[in-house]
Amino acid sequence: MPGISKHVVSHASNSARTGIPEVWMRAGTSKGLFIHEHDLPSSKDLWAPILLSALGLAEADKRQLNGVGGATSTTSKVAVVRKSKRHGVDVDYTFVQVASDQAQVDMTGNCGNMASGVGPFALDEELTSECLTPTHSKSWSKPSTSPPDGNFCEDGDYSIAGVRGTASPIQMTFIKPGGSITGRLFPSGAKQEMLTVSSAHTPTPFIVRVSLVDAANPFVLVDSSTMPAAYLDSEATSRLSLAIIEDIRVAGAVRFGLARATAAAGRVRGTPKIALLYPGGREVDTEGRINEADIEVLPFSLGQPHPSLQLTGAVCLGTALSIPETVAWDLRRQEAAHVHHNVPSEQQVIMFEPRMSTVKRLLKHPNGLMDVEARLETHENGETSVESVSVFRTARRLFEGKVFYRL
Repeated sequence: MPGISKHVVSHASNSARTGIPEVWMRAGTSKGLFIHEHDLPSSKDLWAPILLSALGLAEADKRQLNGVGGATSTTSKVAVVRKSKRHGVDVDYTFVQVASDQAQVDMTGNCGNMASGVGPFALDEELTSECLTPTHSKSWSKPSTSPPDGNFCEDGDYSIAGVRGTASPIQMTFIKPGGSITGRLFPSGAKQEMLTVSSAHTPTPFIVRVSLVDAANPFVLVDSSTMPAAYLDSEATSRLSLAIIEDIRVAGAVRFGLARATAAAGRVRGTPKIALLYPGGREVDTEGRINEADIEVLPFSLGQPHPSLQLTGAVCLGTALSIPETVAWDLRRQEAAHVHHNVPSEQQVIMFEPRMSTVKRLLKHPNGLMDVEARLETHENGETSVESVSVFRTARRLFEGKVFYRL
């Protein structure tokens, strides 16, 4: 209309928009960014603001509207991948867990689901032409099918709980998974113990029975029957129950030796992780088949119940299920847990040879069932060591291009 002028007011940020190449992938039951390490600053200390902005958490926005994050812990992840310089290793990667509700990143742990996507990513990005791809210091991602052009073949008939449809299986084998961060399978020196937890959410300190196990990732594995009344009397997702879970986790972190005090432990939300364990039972899968789960697990991630089970959680739990005297061993389905050997009498033994065996475990988690296969070695002193743990995942490349960030 005459006499009326329209003005567009710009509130542009003082920071420049910068783009870096990326691939967005579903890997297992997680989704996240896959980035070449050479596209980030050489110092990891400079990564956090870039990744927080890219995923939409620079302003601590829980909805992550200014980024590509999915506003949950399982969709706020990053895998930074590079061609390895180590002999016999194809690629290395760094896992970055971005908090889903605050401007915080954690690079101290590993994510088995995201690791399962590193092999396919490396094939498609021509970082390697091999199917067997080491993706972490102690884990291997092996896409089972690869066409002649060297790319990863996504199509197949394998399915995993928590993901609809089928795809090509990816074998994840964690070799000697014990001591992934602390250097010891049982950093406290005990296979199980009674952990005293001081909490502002209970009238007095309480005690829970736990196994502190570091295999693929450090986990506080809790006997659910020993949880305090305040937790048992509240809803599983209530603020009270989640606060109690966090109190146990940080107390476990101090006992692990990962932090000197609970205040410091609370600032690193991704490590250690925590899960409640329950006795296993009969379960019906999606095809109507009846299965006997060895154990049931309720895992947590960044202060919230995990919708399924972290792959590193499956490795850690599979390890704990294989070691006598752990909480997991005590709660497992007894009739299926024994591995039998024909052991010669002492008079017949001339020289002891370590015995190898493979056991399969079936884990029940909030979204279904997961198979775990552990390769065990029995030593002369009767102790059992876990040589490797394998699980299967699927992955899919969703889009590729540039992700933008502002500093």
